[in-house]
Amino acid sequence: MGYVAQELTPKTKLFFGLGSFLIPILIWCAVSYLPFIWHPQVEITQSGSVSFLQEGSRVHKSVFYQEAQNAVDTGAAPPQGKLVNPIYLPAPHEVAKALVTAFTTPPMQANAPWFHQSLWHSIQLVFTAFFISSLIGLPLGILCGFSNRISQLTEPFVEFFRYLPAPAFGALAVAILGINDAPKVAIIVIGTLFQQILIIANTTRLVDHSLIEAGFTLGTNKIKSLFNVVIPAALPEIYRNLRVLLGWAWTYLIVAELIGSTSGITWFITQQARYQNFDNVFAAILIIGVIGLLCDVILMKLGQHLFKWKAGAN
Repeated sequence: MGYVAQELTPKTKLFFGLGSFLIPILIWCAVSYLPFIWHPQVEITQSGSVSFLQEGSRVHKSVFYQEAQNAVDTGAAPPQGKLVNPIYLPAPHEVAKALVTAFTTPPMQANAPWFHQSLWHSIQLVFTAFFISSLIGLPLGILCGFSNRISQLTEPFVEFFRYLPAPAFGALAVAILGINDAPKVAIIVIGTLFQQILIIANTTRLVDHSLIEAGFTLGTNKIKSLFNVVIPAALPEIYRNLRVLLGWAWTYLIVAELIGSTSGITWFITQQARYQNFDNVFAAILIIGVIGLLCDVILMKLGQHLFKWKAGAN
């Protein structure tokens, strides 16, 4: 049991951290570059005598083999091709190239936003919505965790409302707020606010009661106990909760941007999928993950600096 709880060295943490990314990449490479792993289709390089097989098109390999055998049996020119995966699964090098070219390639439609403009628009939506959500959820969650009366007045409804799917409010949000960024922000707020209240309330309840009792023994009152004991004690864990909840905001972004959207990263993904540019689709999805990870790392480092006094902060 001691071995399970043993603290890892920085080098070991780095090794396993890199491995968590390397293993999926290696599996992706194997599926993409080793024909015997999957490769269920054939990309036609020469149509031969089979007129319906166009160069550059993809067909299932059983169809290709059947047509090739028929051509051989009749003495006609058989089609030529190479084993490939479906077009919706591009190879790693194709996605890597798309990651670079996405920022330099102009949009296919006139007056459409560039990739970096769509990305920046989505970043603004996420952080605006999460700021609004935290502005309400953070103090309310702390009060619910601190006061049983406020908890009983608030949490039953919050528990009910959190089961209502945020996308279901899309049409209502558009009717009230119009077709612009406001309904998108509203969807993200609805998706994160009620979860935030409950999580922060539960975190606040975990504060050591002996600290609160010690404060009362020293003559403090409820208000001073809240601001001088409960909030400082709960703040490191609340900060971690906010880091996790920020990831939820990114998840709801994709749903929110489907509402009458002509900008944002979701619009870019939808447009690229329509033209079957799945390398760009994967690139956009990976960019979202990279931005989310960078934000989390920055917030983690900031938390280590802010809460040096908290055991395990480093």
